[in-house]
Amino acid sequence: MKSVLIVDDAAFMRLNLRKILKDDYEIIGEAENGIEAVEMYQEHEPDIVTMDITMPEMDGLEAIKAIKDIDPDANIIVVSAMGQQKMVIDAIEAGAADFIVKPFKDERVINAINKISQ
Repeated sequence: MKSVLIVDDAAFMRLNLRKILKDDYEIIGEAENGIEAVEMYQEHEPDIVTMDITMPEMDGLEAIKAIKDIDPDANIIVVSAMGQQKMVIDAIEAGAADFIVKPFKDERVINAINKISQ
């Protein structure tokens, strides 16, 4: 079973993602900011990371770059309300595999994760 690290500063969003993914993926942890995300990535080496952009202490773009420095093959999917084109491009350039705009449909998350976890 593939492992997932959920990163979002909103507890309800982490809970929502956990509910969507728990049947098919092992949730190895949840982080509420980029610093926690990088530390948890190093500790658990998850197969997939869902990453919010707007977070305190270290934002998602910085966290993506830090994780990619640790593991260039990291699979990161951005899940963010920040759907402006520049933000999407910045996230992809930083190394994100996909960008899901909140609010999202459950199938969109499942399809994105299935696509990169094959």
